[in-house]
Amino acid sequence: MLIAGVDEVGRGPLVGDVVTAAVILPENHGLEGLTDSKKLSEKKRDLLEPQIKEVAIAWAIGKATHEEIDQLNILQATMLAMTRAVQALSIQPDFVRVDGNRCPKWDYKSEAIVKGDGTVAEISAASILAKVYRDRQMVELHQKYPDFGFDKHKGYPTKFHMEMLQLHGVLPEHRRSYRPVQNALDMMAANGNQPEDLSHA
Repeated sequence: MLIAGVDEVGRGPLVGDVVTAAVILPENHGLEGLTDSKKLSEKKRDLLEPQIKEVAIAWAIGKATHEEIDQLNILQATMLAMTRAVQALSIQPDFVRVDGNRCPKWDYKSEAIVKGDGTVAEISAASILAKVYRDRQMVELHQKYPDFGFDKHKGYPTKFHMEMLQLHGVLPEHRRSYRPVQNALDMMAANGNQPEDLSHA
């Protein structure tokens, strides 16, 4: 039986895509150190990512954009991204294990496993692929907007990120449905400011 593990990264950040991955591993995959991506160092994740891709029977990335997040809400956008990841697998699974407490509304036989990214190898692998992919997106965004420091905080609402929002305003890639971004937009409107072009691209 082919089992796919699915996990997401990027529900909390104020900017960019929510990213999911789906991974089907062979029974004797031989991968060591698989666990929740948040518990691994960046170096370890970068080491495991190509190994997972090489060993996996199939793997795929799914995304929902910041526009889709604003349109649908983060939960529905995450479900959409998970569905896209599983549908994108070159070999379709017989069963899907999803990290968390709910599965998308889909036709796959599936179960949700709370903290599955720390206990189920396929979900751990998906967690790592999604995290590495999204972190790379944030490094690319950093190159476009170096003032924001996306390479460090990866879009999460850190003190520095909030200060940059106040200072420079909202970027096109920010999630406008998130309160800190709404607050920054309100403040800009009150001051009669337009978003400045910080793009160095």
